[in-house]
Amino acid sequence: MSNISDTLGRQITFKELVYALSHGFSPIVEVESMDGICTVRFHHANGVSELCDEHGETRTFLGTGEVREVLGETRLTHGVLTWADQCGDEMIGVPGHPMTPDEMLASGTRISFR
Repeated sequence: MSNISDTLGRQITFKELVYALSHGFSPIVEVESMDGICTVRFHHANGVSELCDEHGETRTFLGTGEVREVLGETRLTHGVLTWADQCGDEMIGVPGHPMTPDEMLASGTRISFR
């Protein structure tokens, strides 16, 4: 029996997500917010899959409440809220470096889907 995350690509639809979850998929869920617009990523053993619609377009949500309503229909119970932000302030000359995905997850906020 193959691992379900072996079959996942960079994008995953809600229907594919539900199927994968029913077959043992257990990802770390990241909800990234950029000015109140959220996208959802699933971190798993073989990479990261982003939630998309049936046309392959990134699925966006207007806030975490909308994400909770959708993901609450699955067996997923929680995730990590991260923020897309600038990494420095060029106005005052403060250098910065982009955060890695691991750093974003480590500094994120835990959120519930139920």
